[in-house]
Amino acid sequence: MQTLVLLILSNLFMTTAWYWHLQGGPKVAEARPLAMVIAVSWGLALIEYCLAVPANRIGYASGWSAGQLKIAQEAIALVVFGIFMVVVLGEALTWRHLAAFACIMAAVGFLFAGK
Repeated sequence: MQTLVLLILSNLFMTTAWYWHLQGGPKVAEARPLAMVIAVSWGLALIEYCLAVPANRIGYASGWSAGQLKIAQEAIALVVFGIFMVVVLGEALTWRHLAAFACIMAAVGFLFAGK
């Protein structure tokens, strides 16, 4: 459980680091100085790494394989991004997003089946 909580938190920071500067549309995003965007994003990514690395170490020590950790992280990232895309960026969630999510969830199922 600790691994999942840390992975969720790390993905919140990484998604924000990668996409916060797009909020407000292309004209607003382009008006933000690139050096400032990079500096803020690096700061957020540092926090993400401080959460992701322990999450992976704890998960691995608890018996998760590297593949299970990676696919869990990807599934969490997709959920976090979907919420961020709708709530923060104001974009619509379409059937294609849901179909892609279903494929990732199937991959999670395959790696965790029988474990």
